[in-house]
Amino acid sequence: MTTVETAVDSYLRHVAVERGLAVNTVAAYRRDLGLYTAWLAVDAPGDPPRPITDLHVVTRRHISSFVQHLGLRPEAPLTAASIARVLSTVRGFHRFLLEEGVVETDVAHDTKPPKLALRLPKAISIEQVSALLAATDGDDVQRLRDKALLELLYATGARVSEVVNLNVDDVLVEVFDSVRLTGKGDKQRIVPVGSFARAAVSDYLVRARPILSVRGRSTPALFLGLRGQRVSRQNAWLIIRAAAERAGLTVPVSPHTLRHSFATHLLAGGADVRVVQELLGHSSVATTQIYTLVTVDTLRDMYTTAHPRAR
Repeated sequence: MTTVETAVDSYLRHVAVERGLAVNTVAAYRRDLGLYTAWLAVDAPGDPPRPITDLHVVTRRHISSFVQHLGLRPEAPLTAASIARVLSTVRGFHRFLLEEGVVETDVAHDTKPPKLALRLPKAISIEQVSALLAATDGDDVQRLRDKALLELLYATGARVSEVVNLNVDDVLVEVFDSVRLTGKGDKQRIVPVGSFARAAVSDYLVRARPILSVRGRSTPALFLGLRGQRVSRQNAWLIIRAAAERAGLTVPVSPHTLRHSFATHLLAGGADVRVVQELLGHSSVATTQIYTLVTVDTLRDMYTTAHPRAR
């Protein structure tokens, strides 16, 4: 009999090695399956109730009960979006068990996640983006780095993890008009870079990075911290928050805000949704199309305000 723990370890090795998922994604799968296996060991229903150690006895009823449990946990009930993510992991796990011949039935296949409320991406206006970027102006090494980081985030619509993981070799300085980004599942894409970001990154490479690089161990990382180490995702978040405070922005601003703003501003400017899909690195155009709702809402608001017979 394959134990639950052994099966989980096998699945995590499978997604890490054979499917080549990113380290952060595998860690998220591990957390999700930790919730599931803990529930099987303690709270799984039965008559009488008993811990489940044999995956063959898991039924569709168990999966449904687990989903309900996630939304009712007294210590920390999960949101519908978080429940959907955990269920997706559990379904992938059970599909793997069937494919490997560990079980005869995929008991999680038909379980549906709770309905998600439509959440439009939060974007800021072009004027607010300009104020945010202007708040990084300066000639010291920290400001030069911060401006290059924020300009590149907005110019490419990259995820913060994609930008902090960039190496110098991902930017061709001599003909610097694009950058090579590595997204989810280690998929690479080439994204063009505008003149403002090109100038900011070139300034940083010439005037700031050499100073930062001698403060730590040799590293190929493009963006370095004040001690010469690669800038982390948390560092990037703090850099953006500090810039937002200096700019006097009253709305929440995060690295993902710049990604949302990039997509929204492109579509509002007439870009094709499939082009934006490629630039963002979305595997499905359906994910990108949510941004079209934002631009339609903006057009509707402008129409209502400006047209004499709109109200």
